[in-house]
Amino acid sequence: MDKLDIQILSHLLNNCRKPDRQIGSEISISGVAVKSRIQKMIQNKIIEEFALKIEPPVLGFSVLYFVVIGKEMDHILDQIRLVGEPFYVVPCVGGVTVCSIVVKEDPAKKMELAQNLLRDVRVLSIFEAKNPDIRSDLTKTDIEIIDILLKDPRLKIEMIAKKSGFSTKTIARSLEKLQNDEAIQFTLIYNPKNMGEFIPFAVLVGVKGDIKKTLVKLDNVFSESFLQKPFVHMNQIVLFMYTNNVYKMDDLAQKVHEIDGIQSVDLFMPKTITFPQKWARDAIVQAKKSKRLHLMSEIHS
Repeated sequence: MDKLDIQILSHLLNNCRKPDRQIGSEISISGVAVKSRIQKMIQNKIIEEFALKIEPPVLGFSVLYFVVIGKEMDHILDQIRLVGEPFYVVPCVGGVTVCSIVVKEDPAKKMELAQNLLRDVRVLSIFEAKNPDIRSDLTKTDIEIIDILLKDPRLKIEMIAKKSGFSTKTIARSLEKLQNDEAIQFTLIYNPKNMGEFIPFAVLVGVKGDIKKTLVKLDNVFSESFLQKPFVHMNQIVLFMYTNNVYKMDDLAQKVHEIDGIQSVDLFMPKTITFPQKWARDAIVQAKKSKRLHLMSEIHS
């Protein structure tokens, strides 16, 4: 990989439907060159698959995040599957695993159950993920289109129309809405081990002040090192960053700590990234059975 590849990867992580020509114009190369580089990253297994990430609350679920040390990944997954379906699984360097599950019932009770099941594992952190700024109002049409996009989020409008029976105008309108929806992310799964000199890492930031103002400060200082858009949870921010020097990683984490309003900083280096979609497919099946036009009215009724 080179710097252009990492820039293309970053664009696709934030919106994998972004046209090659648009990416090219933003990084000063042709759309043809962008397409060629994407194909090469797929062949080299840097890009493992394109994915549609849906925030579980818009489909009526809560999300529990765990940061644990110890035991094999399979053991941890076997335990948490007794509580809910895996949503995000990231084993990291140092024996740390960051994972999350989607749960339908009382998240506080589910969290207690998960802690009991993981009693032979050292749990560094466990919390319910919440982002009060995320709002979504998915219609039955959106759900039908999402169902198709779960299999291939980069599918062309004409193919979506053919599979759904909707007009291309309806598809285009829904896609524009979905791509502007904070709860929906057209993204990809990459393999950190195949990125050559580039090292992806995540910084979990605890915030003691105004989280929105802190996020703006972080963006102003570190946006050049962002691999993808930060994830916000109540008083925490996860920064997805990259560097080409392992020593710069600690420097970047230290500089994050120096930003006004930052209370704590934890650094994680992913070894693999898994993004199970079974929960989403099952939720979409149920949502399609609803007789209501808008999904949120079904969830909150």
